[in-house]
Amino acid sequence: MPHVLVVEDDLKVRNALLRALTERGYATSSAGEGLSGLSELTHGSPDLVLLDLGLPDIEGGELLRMLRVVSQVPVIVVTARDDEQQMVDMLDGGADDYLVKPFGPGQLDARIRAVLRRSGVDHRPGVLTVGALMIDPAARSARLDGDELELAPREFELLRYLAERAGEVVTRRQLLVEVWQLAYGGAEKTVDVHLSWLRRKLGETAQQPRYLHTVRGVGVRLTAPPGT
Repeated sequence: MPHVLVVEDDLKVRNALLRALTERGYATSSAGEGLSGLSELTHGSPDLVLLDLGLPDIEGGELLRMLRVVSQVPVIVVTARDDEQQMVDMLDGGADDYLVKPFGPGQLDARIRAVLRRSGVDHRPGVLTVGALMIDPAARSARLDGDELELAPREFELLRYLAERAGEVVTRRQLLVEVWQLAYGGAEKTVDVHLSWLRRKLGETAQQPRYLHTVRGVGVRLTAPPGT
């Protein structure tokens, strides 16, 4: 799946962007300052950068120039500044697109897909198959034995995350950080409740698991039932 780096100093906006991206199947990382974003870029090799201009340590245009010295990664400027000359300067300076806040997650996703298409990055994650379970991250759909599962957004993200790591034990802490975007942890009971709901829709229970297996004291593992 494509990896998007979000460089945005406003925590509320940054979390909203990360949540919207995760729900649409993107891997994400983030930085609240320009120089830490530049460091994240050089070490994390993202496929695309969402860059705010109003950063606390360095002006976004200067950061874009620094970024272009070390990388040709696609950059979409996301800013509240709707000045036409500013837009022209950023596009001339190496930005691939310019998106004015506020905007909806659908528009953001479409802009990212368009830029990734132009850069040659495949923006559609492949279908994940675990036994008779099929998850299509791009279509945000899941089927079991050919029947579509009616999943809430968080249930879908939980299932997708586990399917991407099928056979691995995933801790509740990992799920809180990666699926719920709670960097400092949270109530693990939340994970247990959602796992219970997901098990019900998969036609199983914790006592009689088929796909979701609890590893006591560690976490949960998604595996295909024997014979599937």
